[in-house]
Formats: sequence, structure tokens, C-alpha cells
Amino acid sequence: MLDLLFDHRLIFGLLGGLGLFLYGMRILSTGLQKLSGTRLRVILSALTGNRIVGALVGALVTVAVQSSSAVSVMLVGLVNAGLVTLVQAIGVIIGVNVGTTLTAQLLAFPLTGLALPAIGIGALVSLVSRNRKYAYYGEVLLGLGLVFFGLGLMKQAFDPVKGSAEFVQFLTMVGDNRLLAVAVGALVTIMLQSSTATIGLTLVLASSGLLDFQGSVALILGENIGTTVTANIAAIGAGVDARRAALSHLMFNLIGVVFMLMLFPFFTWLVDWVTPGNPDFVVATADQGAFYGAALGDKPFIARHVANTHTLFNLLNALIFLPLVGPLARLTCLILPGVQSRNDIQVRYIDHRVLETPPIALGQARLEIKRMGQVAREMLAETVGYQQDLDERRSDGIQRREEILDLLQHDITDFLVRLSQRSVSQSTSSQIAILLNVVNDLERIGDHCVNLLMLHRRRLREKIMFSDVAVEELHTMGTKVRTFVNTVLEQLDRNGEADFAGLAEIEQEIDDLEATLRQNHINRLNTGECAVLPGLLFIEAVQSLEKIADHAYKIVRSLQSHA
Repeated sequence: MLDLLFDHRLIFGLLGGLGLFLYGMRILSTGLQKLSGTRLRVILSALTGNRIVGALVGALVTVAVQSSSAVSVMLVGLVNAGLVTLVQAIGVIIGVNVGTTLTAQLLAFPLTGLALPAIGIGALVSLVSRNRKYAYYGEVLLGLGLVFFGLGLMKQAFDPVKGSAEFVQFLTMVGDNRLLAVAVGALVTIMLQSSTATIGLTLVLASSGLLDFQGSVALILGENIGTTVTANIAAIGAGVDARRAALSHLMFNLIGVVFMLMLFPFFTWLVDWVTPGNPDFVVATADQGAFYGAALGDKPFIARHVANTHTLFNLLNALIFLPLVGPLARLTCLILPGVQSRNDIQVRYIDHRVLETPPIALGQARLEIKRMGQVAREMLAETVGYQQDLDERRSDGIQRREEILDLLQHDITDFLVRLSQRSVSQSTSSQIAILLNVVNDLERIGDHCVNLLMLHRRRLREKIMFSDVAVEELHTMGTKVRTFVNTVLEQLDRNGEADFAGLAEIEQEIDDLEATLRQNHINRLNTGECAVLPGLLFIEAVQSLEKIADHAYKIVRSLQSHA
């Protein structure tokens, strides 16, 4: 048997087929995400405390992404960012498990013969089409073609071992020992980091006649345990709520598998009852093979049984656990006690775990930028207040917010650059460029606030007095700039409904006011009403305020370019 296992046709065929299968799934997932665009964010925004809605959201997102592991990891990131509660996350996880069954149903169709035409047409459309939407459809078709071509190669790779009594006996032993089969299914899924790949292998082994129905069911149950490990690995180092969400996924599937093993005869009977054909029927003659479209020794009905096993397990599990979301959340809190910590001087919403899902990653970046805008708004308010009353108690808050802005600029920029290096749509790429500009302008507003702080601290330290007229003019300028910046940054919260009317005129008014105040100061110098040093500080303060308005208007222009 060892000679057969190390046969180059088996090894190369299995590795090559598996590689094409996984690469096809990646292209398929990327194409679907590009087609879905912002709809993924819209779907996730539907999350509420309603567990049924949460399950529906999880199923829809998984169908769009075509990877339960990717959605689980994404969910861990959302929980860690505080955007999704633990109870909401568990509801979504239930839906994720149901949504991923669509992939198995798709793989059970005998479409291997259409793989090469799909690859050819898909590649041609994606490469030649000038219409982005058609190009994305081409990617989806190309991905599907590669998936089925990879399945075909893996099935051919097992031809040399079909006649090996030792190999068949080994697989029979695995199939007869349910716990061993569950462990093998979980282990292979952990190694491949893809439940879909394990399902594909199970389909290949079963439809080739090398694995019986009972063994296939046990392997599928093990795959449902193995797929939860990816999210638990991703949760390492995350907050306690994120680790609880990942643990709940493991517990949900593990308890379900234990339950199905206890009712194994009934479960397999149910799968066989809802699925046409005898799963262990083997094509024994050429006439049968021609009728069923299968080769000698193949099992033409078992693929659909395997797919329905996956679907029924997750549907039954969902029906059992949907009413138990609350108790499951409390149980995970007992196992992982602690309180989710929040640190202002760190990113709160972006999480590198979701970079493989660009629409969601872009939404997280927007949330972090909105937070950055709020910090800049508060910083400017404190700065304008400080220049009026010179209260040193304000300075610590200004400098602390400057630290937050600097860190957010660095981390958001790094996140967006990494996102731009993924396979993203042209629209997403354009939005990334816009957001990078907005981040830089927000950070520059913070820099000018610090310049104003240092300037007025010098006034306080060196006891430099401004005239009452100068103080009043600075107050007027500061109030106008602050109001303008607040109006601009409010547009960040309006999600495509931004109103830029009148902002250009206000920015021009601020420019005109800066010129007027500078001329007023020159007049006061000429009449001796103002000394030289206070006058220089006054002009520098007015110019810093005008530059803050300039950067705010640059944000307007960036947002307008995408409106």
C-alpha cells in the first residue's frame, strides 16, 4: 500500500488538483466580493439583537464571500473592534454555518466536463472585457472552472489506488470507526485551513467508490469541527469578547457533532431519506456507467448525499441553537471571564483579519477615520478655547489628542496600503486613495493645533499681551474656523449623502478674513497700537487657523471626487 500511496501520479495529481481547487475558490471569492461591492457592508449594517436576522446576515455574507473561515475571522475582527456584540456574533455564526453549505451543494453537481470551457470563457471575459462588471463575472466563472477542474484532477489521482485492497481496507477502517473519521476530518481541515477543500476531498473519495456513506458522514462532521479552528487562531491576542466569539463557534459545532454522533443511525437515515438514490450503489457495468455518466467503480449518488449531510447537520444545529444563543453566550463568558478593555491611544475599529474581505475592510477604515475626525474636532475646540483663556489645564488634552491622531494616521495608512495591495475593484481602489488623503489632512489639522498651542504657551510664558482688539479678532477667526471644520467633518458621518453646498464660499470667507486681520494688524503697527513681537505672534496664529481651514477644505474636495 505504501508504494501506491507514494505513487507520483497520486501525489502530483492530488497536490495539483488541490492547488487548482484552492486557487479557484480564492478567485471565485474575490470575484463575488467585487460584484457585491458595498452591499456586504449594507448587509452587515442590518445586524440587530434579533438572532434570526443575525443568522440570515451570516448566511448571506458567507454566500457572497464563499468562505466560512473568512467570515468567521472577519466576525472576530468586528467583535474585537466593538462593532458587533457577542450575542449578535453567535447569531451570525449560526448563519455562517448554514450559508457555507451552499458550496457543498454546488460541488456535488457533476460539472467536471464543463470545467475547461468555463476556464477558457472566464479567463477571456475577465482579461478582455472593458466593462468591470463583466470582468468580475469572468473571474467568478474562471474560479468555478478551476474548482471543478481541480476536483477532476483529484479524482483521477485516486485511480491508481482503486485496485489496492490495502488502501480500500484502510479507508473502510476509517469509515467504520466514527470517532477516527471525525478526527481525520477535523485534522485535514485544520491542515488545509479550508473546510471547502476537505468537503471536496470527501466528495472525490466517496464518488470514486473509495469511501462509503457512513464514513463520508463522519468525515463531514469532523470538518465542521476543524473549520472553527481558523477563527480561534485568529482570535489569539484579540480582546476577550473576540476570543469568546471564536470559542462559541467551536462549542456550537462541537456540541452539534457530539449530538449527531449519539443519533448517528437516525441522522444517516434522515440524509438518505431526503436524498434520491442509494449512496453506496456502485457502477458495475459499462452500460450503467453510460447511463449515470460515471466511470466503473464510481458511486453516482453519494456526492449529493455528502452535500445533504453537510446541509442537514448545519440546519438542524441552527434550529437547536437559535433559541439558546443567550445561554451559549453566558457559558463562553464563564469559560473566558474578564472585561473587554478599551484604550483610546490605539485603533478601535480596523482589524487586519478582515483585509481578505475588502468591502468590510473599507467600512472599518471609514469608521476609524470618523473617529479620527471626532478627535480632531475636539482638539480644535480645546485649542480655540486655550487661545482665548490661556488655561493650562487644556494643554494636556490637546497634546494627548495629538498623540492619538498621529497613531491613527500611521495605523490607518498602513491598513489602507495593505488593503490596496489586495485584489480590489477599481471603485475600492479609488476610495482607498480618497481616504488616505482625508487621513493626512486630519493629521495636519492636529499639527496646526499643536502649533497654536505652542504659540499661545509662549504668550503665557513670556507674558506677551495682545490688545483687546487682537483678542476679539482671534476669537472671531477661531470660532469661524471651528464651525467650518465641524461642518466639514459632519459629512464623514453621512455615508454617501454628504452636502457640500456653500462650503467653498465659507472657505473663501475665511481666506478673506485672514487677509483682513493681517492688514488690520499692519495698521495697528503703523499707529503704534501694537508692539512688534505680539504682532508677529498674532499673524502666525491667524495663519495657522487659516491653514486648518485649508486642510478641512481639502477633505471636502477629496470627498467630492467620489460623490
